[in-house]
Amino acid sequence: MYNPSATVAGLSQYLWKLEQPAHAAANGYFMGCINRVGTEAPWNIGRFYGSSYFVDPRGQIFAQASEEQDELLVAEFDLDMIEEVRSTWQFFRDRRPETYGRLTEL
Repeated sequence: MYNPSATVAGLSQYLWKLEQPAHAAANGYFMGCINRVGTEAPWNIGRFYGSSYFVDPRGQIFAQASEEQDELLVAEFDLDMIEEVRSTWQFFRDRRPETYGRLTEL
């Protein structure tokens, strides 16, 4: 899952490293979290803080770019980790999709 972003320094920077790992862990998948760097004229709304990163299905950041430089972030993914995490953690292991139909009935 990719989550592109263009947010500036401030309160959202704290959430940037909190929300995406939580989504990855809750859903048992890898995430590529992209945020731009620098400033943009003529709007000058602030400094984009970069820090793009990859996070694994356990919610761990395993590769990260800088806050100030344009970079191409490349990393290797162990895709077997998705099945391992989903079969170990209860989020996907205990789901019962055969019961979902009743939830969507009018």
